[in-house]
Amino acid sequence: MVINQIPLATIPTSSSISHISAMAGNASVMRRLYLSFYNWIVFIGWVQVSWSMILALLENGYEAVYAAVEQHLLFAQTAAIMEILHSIVGLVRSPVSSTIPQITGRLFMIWGILWSFPETHTHIFVTSLLISWYSTFIVCLPVGTVSEVGLVYIVLPFMKASGKYCLRMPNKWNFSSNYFYASIFFMVLYAPVYPRLFRYLIAQRKKALAKAKTTYNYTQELSTLISARGYSSGCYRFLSK
Repeated sequence: MVINQIPLATIPTSSSISHISAMAGNASVMRRLYLSFYNWIVFIGWVQVSWSMILALLENGYEAVYAAVEQHLLFAQTAAIMEILHSIVGLVRSPVSSTIPQITGRLFMIWGILWSFPETHTHIFVTSLLISWYSTFIVCLPVGTVSEVGLVYIVLPFMKASGKYCLRMPNKWNFSSNYFYASIFFMVLYAPVYPRLFRYLIAQRKKALAKAKTTYNYTQELSTLISARGYSSGCYRFLSK
């Protein structure tokens, strides 16, 4: 009987394992640094949006909000495209199935509706939409959804009259498209997508609350045990890590 032996060269040594671990550690550090940098950039963009919106509301009312926030809004929300890539390559745990419709929906609103049709700029839905995009989701997700659908509905007559972004026959590609009907289709998509997104966010919130509750209960039990046995505070800090 011939027994196949594993070549010694293929058996990882302690030094190679250490090298692999070091590389993995470096990759983890680079990932955290990149995500921190990206999050800070987006955060600064939204701070500028918020500040500009507040000043516009105080000085000139909701009619002036879009003109005040346009540049900051386009930057902050367009940068969110990277969140789709982060989800695809596994940099974050957000599922692609919920990230794509959320981000593409917002991009459609800022570029396909607000930027493309100035008739929407002075509507109060612009203000309610901006507030809903960075606030408590349980209250503001419905408000944001109503604002998005409302803005699309308001702009439909102007969209149809202008024929903007429509490709009509005949043309060399032998293909036609109608932005008016595409926008109506987008509004209809809210019916199946919105409940799914809302349930997902509720589930994520429950997970976060359950994790926080578990941590709190563990800390309370540990504190009670330490108090009962008379351990020092330094020992408590050590055990609670």
